[in-house]
Amino acid sequence: MLGEIAALITALLWSGTSIAFTEASIRVGPIYVNVTRMFMALLYLSITLLIINVKIDLSIHQIWNLVISGFAGLVVGDTFLFKAYRSIGARISMLVMAAVPPISALLAFFFLGERISFYGIIGIVVTVSGIAVVVLKREEKPTSNYKIDYTGIFYALIGATGQAVGLIFAKHAFNEGEISGFLASFVRIISAVIIIYPLAVLTRRYKNPVQVFMKDKKALLYTAIGSIIGPFLGITFSMISISHSKVGIASTLMATVPIIMLPLVRYYYKEKLSWISIFGAVVAVSGIAILFMS
Repeated sequence: MLGEIAALITALLWSGTSIAFTEASIRVGPIYVNVTRMFMALLYLSITLLIINVKIDLSIHQIWNLVISGFAGLVVGDTFLFKAYRSIGARISMLVMAAVPPISALLAFFFLGERISFYGIIGIVVTVSGIAVVVLKREEKPTSNYKIDYTGIFYALIGATGQAVGLIFAKHAFNEGEISGFLASFVRIISAVIIIYPLAVLTRRYKNPVQVFMKDKKALLYTAIGSIIGPFLGITFSMISISHSKVGIASTLMATVPIIMLPLVRYYYKEKLSWISIFGAVVAVSGIAILFMS
């Protein structure tokens, strides 16, 4: 039950961070936001680890599993997801990303030996179906800029697979021994930063970040807030989730971001909610209820 609750908290946090990072990216660009959020998250995690005095007692295998998890999920998964956003837009990208739960469940079955009950499988199918209905119905502006092409779908599939593989390797680390969620997040994020930061600097896409954010302090505020509720707390709760529940179920609950986003976009962006979107949300919530009872 703890794992399932942590997964829903993760989805709630990621819903909030998506708004914060969208607002920041509009002002200074996604590269500055993406790299800066990682550094801020590392700062928050470092302070937290010192305050709660977490014992750093990881085996070499646990470290390597978390490093590979960070590379697969935060570097490959997020990078190709952003490429998909640019190619086919957020709506279709999110629809393809709904494949993360079944991919995760399949990988967990083959590589972790995790078996999900019949009702658990039904819950995953119902939840993902509800998510798909909501994502498909949501309008994207401007729609004319995006066309469904195989390259963009391929990018989204790589992103989905990367995130699923990241969860599998993290689960491997947790299966070997108890790890603090904050420590697991720290190792995953620092492994991603070691790769992302040099690439951003070498390609000259991350120049003078202090100057850039000083020119737009609202972007800095949005990035700071997003970093707290996203990479800091969001990733930490996702680690807590998979450490206490099966990967397929945890990833399904964490994928409910589009459902949780509905009331947020209704009140923050003043978007009108269609009856079909509400129906999709009801279906997804029904699937969540089945997962909790399975």
